[in-house]
Amino acid sequence: MEFNALLNDYAMPWAIKVVFALAIFVIGRWVVKLIVKLVKKLLGRSQSLDEMLVNFIGAIVNAILMLFVIIASLNQLGVDTSSLVALIAAAGLAIGLALQGSMQNFAAGVMILVFKPFKSGDFVEAGGITGVVENVQIFSTTMRTGDNKEVIVPNGGIYSGAITNYSARDTRRIDMVFGIGYDDDIRKAKEILTGLVEADDRILKDPAPVIALSELGDSSVNFIVRPWVNSGDYWKVYWDMNEKVKLAFDEAGISIPYPQMDVHLHKNED
Repeated sequence: MEFNALLNDYAMPWAIKVVFALAIFVIGRWVVKLIVKLVKKLLGRSQSLDEMLVNFIGAIVNAILMLFVIIASLNQLGVDTSSLVALIAAAGLAIGLALQGSMQNFAAGVMILVFKPFKSGDFVEAGGITGVVENVQIFSTTMRTGDNKEVIVPNGGIYSGAITNYSARDTRRIDMVFGIGYDDDIRKAKEILTGLVEADDRILKDPAPVIALSELGDSSVNFIVRPWVNSGDYWKVYWDMNEKVKLAFDEAGISIPYPQMDVHLHKNED
């Protein structure tokens, strides 16, 4: 009789609770996988979301939903889950405070992956670094500088400041300033600059280049030369134009002055 009472009063109810708890866990796990798969599928249709971000969001959704499934299973076993929820909340708060910087980098990484101010292969200036973007991750971005150094920049530092993307447009304008002496012929200098610009096939006709006398400086008459080129030709045209202008001015006898100071000494005769 005692065995039957033990079986009926304790073993069977407990076994039923275990079965229901296992059923909740198994079915809940299956439902969670289905929901996560559906969420990733819906997010994957968006062209603006990176695959890494889609997978990361899927992992977060999976973790949150599985936490609810585990709590529901424990609740079915009769475990007091209120203290467990409070413990998880306190632990989450402590972890959040400890990883405040990492969370900032994570949030910035999500914003970069969603809004895409740059992508892999772009030449940018961001986070105090100028270089080519090689890889964009959730917490950091890997960049390669002009001297082939690999720099890992926290995303928080990138998104909190200005981002200059030199590869975002197909064309760029080169801004150059060339100074000549006050005794030199400005018409001849302008003619030389115009000829050099028109002779370079890499310089675009539309928009038209600007060549104008911009300033009567302290020691020079300054011309601005602003041609438009394809982004990939920017530095080659810039360097070539500086060399061509110097050689052409030298050949034409046009001086390129530099700042200097004249000191006059007066001798007082008493």
